[in-house]
Amino acid sequence: MAIGMPGHTAKVDRTIDVTLLENDEGEMLIESEEMTIKQGETIRFNITNKGELEHEFVLDTLENNAEHKIEMAKMDMEHDDPNRIRLDPGATGEVVWTFANAGTFEAACLIPGHYESGMHRAVSVGDQMAQADVEYTSGTIKKIDAKAGKVTIIHGPLVNLDMPAMTMVFRADEAIMAKMAEGQDIEFVADRVKGKLTVTQMK
Repeated sequence: MAIGMPGHTAKVDRTIDVTLLENDEGEMLIESEEMTIKQGETIRFNITNKGELEHEFVLDTLENNAEHKIEMAKMDMEHDDPNRIRLDPGATGEVVWTFANAGTFEAACLIPGHYESGMHRAVSVGDQMAQADVEYTSGTIKKIDAKAGKVTIIHGPLVNLDMPAMTMVFRADEAIMAKMAEGQDIEFVADRVKGKLTVTQMK
């Protein structure tokens, strides 16, 4: 996804508390500190629904949220995706997310009528955070299969995964794939995402 990927709870950099509610003026709100995040940060969104209605919290691009809002207006659907959570009144939950790419994204509630009542706010992802604890691996791109979202890399040891130097196939999202070219020497970070070896950072 352009906004990033599901994060590991063991690697959370910080927590942002989020409140979903309605006010006396009829507005529906997502209240939290400013959602200003550094590229590469893993954030735990600790979400509480203090309203009297069911609400959801969705992290995505503005374009994807706009498209999905139209779909939701036709038929209210409850999804089970890692970038969203739906909460009954009084319930709490969390979304843990790694923001791999810079840009302006959005947190929103896409239940029909809620977005229009004010339930959305910007998520700004800026310059990459300094990560002294992250080990970059040197490699050379051997082959790119953009359609399949796969890249073959001849690489050195993957220290964080305790894997030796070899040639392997990795997954990568569209934003990272767009920066790659066959024969290119890169430094990258890989991790397991949904059980698949995935390039999560590159420089």
